[in-house]
Amino acid sequence: MVSGSFDYSLKLWKVDTGKVIKIWTEHTGWVTSVSWSPDGGRVVSGSEDGTFRVWDVESGKTILGPIKAGEEDIDDVRAVCYSPDAKMIATAGLNGLKIWSVNSGDLLKTLEGVYMGLAWTSDGKTLVAGRSKIDTATWTVVDLYQNFYVKSISLSPNYERILVSTSFKTAQLWDLETNQPIGTPLLHQESVNSATFSADGKFLVTSCIDNHIYTWDVSAIIKEAGIPSDIVSIDAFHVR
Repeated sequence: MVSGSFDYSLKLWKVDTGKVIKIWTEHTGWVTSVSWSPDGGRVVSGSEDGTFRVWDVESGKTILGPIKAGEEDIDDVRAVCYSPDAKMIATAGLNGLKIWSVNSGDLLKTLEGVYMGLAWTSDGKTLVAGRSKIDTATWTVVDLYQNFYVKSISLSPNYERILVSTSFKTAQLWDLETNQPIGTPLLHQESVNSATFSADGKFLVTSCIDNHIYTWDVSAIIKEAGIPSDIVSIDAFHVR
């Protein structure tokens, strides 16, 4: 596991022992986001210093970057994500959404706006960025929701649903096919920093700024949403 820190470092952890085994220190600002390459051999990191870097996991050395993704006073990179084929990297923040070549570091595409949180579907056809769903063949943007300050995005195991955490003390499930919310917002006492699915898709886990972690039963959310049980497979949270 890899984490980004307020002390400007990345830390590589051994999951079974909970011990830090490597520390990488090249950024000059808070490391806001990290993402593994599909083969697990590299990590891309985004930072408040306005740059992103690609690290070789074995050597711990920067093999691409630092590449400046911000502009003027809107510098910080809030989210980074590899494409499923590992040919592109997406960066997002107050300065827009940018797509970069993994091999050369060249900027390939820019979409104006504010984007917080990134998630790429396994087929590479859809990139969820902040409030928007983007068709990567045409770069057409569809807004999924309004008035949310998105803090994190997580895809369900079957890549058909997203779980969004917001600064408005909620998390919300959305259907990527219909672009509609599933059930009512999951209410918290404070801002929700992050949210994710369990590996089997049966539960949701949210972490809140109140220093608590919460779990949610997907079957209960589906029942409350009024979706008939005979058309729902809870495994991987799939609605047929």
